[in-house]
Amino acid sequence: MKPPRFAQPNGPRTGLARALSKLGFCSRSEAWRLIESGRVRLNGVPCRDAERPVDLRRDRVEVDGQPVAAASKIHLVLNKPRGLVTTTSDERGRDTVYQCFEGKALPFLSPVGRLDQASEGLLLFTNDTAWAAVITAPETHLDKTYHVQIDCVPDESLLLRLREGVFSDGERLGVQRATVLRQGTRNAWLEIVLDEGRNRHIRRLLEALNIAVLRLVRVAIGSLQLGTLAKGASRELTPAEVSALSRFSSGAARPRR
Repeated sequence: MKPPRFAQPNGPRTGLARALSKLGFCSRSEAWRLIESGRVRLNGVPCRDAERPVDLRRDRVEVDGQPVAAASKIHLVLNKPRGLVTTTSDERGRDTVYQCFEGKALPFLSPVGRLDQASEGLLLFTNDTAWAAVITAPETHLDKTYHVQIDCVPDESLLLRLREGVFSDGERLGVQRATVLRQGTRNAWLEIVLDEGRNRHIRRLLEALNIAVLRLVRVAIGSLQLGTLAKGASRELTPAEVSALSRFSSGAARPRR
């Protein structure tokens, strides 16, 4: 007598548009456009529902008749130049960070976090959504280090105000650490460390103190340093760097200080 056959358990399900993004094929917004234009098939059947649940372990997804397979996991660091927006496409026609990847044979990569248009420096990209979720999870409080040029000469009371924080639009904005790197007669460079990342956090904090930001460069995330990477250049992270940034995935998030 043959033993009974049991169906394999279903895997986690996600919407079709998000599935195409998770597979590294395109951005979620581009996936919506492909689906709505009838170019996507799910298990051999045309599907125009971008939110149709998909089990990537069992379901077959095709675009223009070609199967979409999961791309190998890639983790990149980019030295973002000033003036680029962190988005796949911009409705105002502004240049985006994806111009830095033109001519490179890469699957679709999503930014891990953001830097605003006027900011520069270390920006991560990946198609590894689980890794990205660990890096950006608020409870991990992963340190992010910035070098910030301001339009005044700071004193100890200003550094104390930065650490104590201020309220802006109902949010408390403070820093973990703030020190003076160097200063002249009219401006100075500060090193500021955040363990959280609200929208335009440093700019809003300094603006509330009537201080203008002249330049803002992110130089480190956790143990990962920007180093000598050229402006607009990118490189793959080493396995050790990937592992170091995801050390909080064990669930032992470090407490806030």
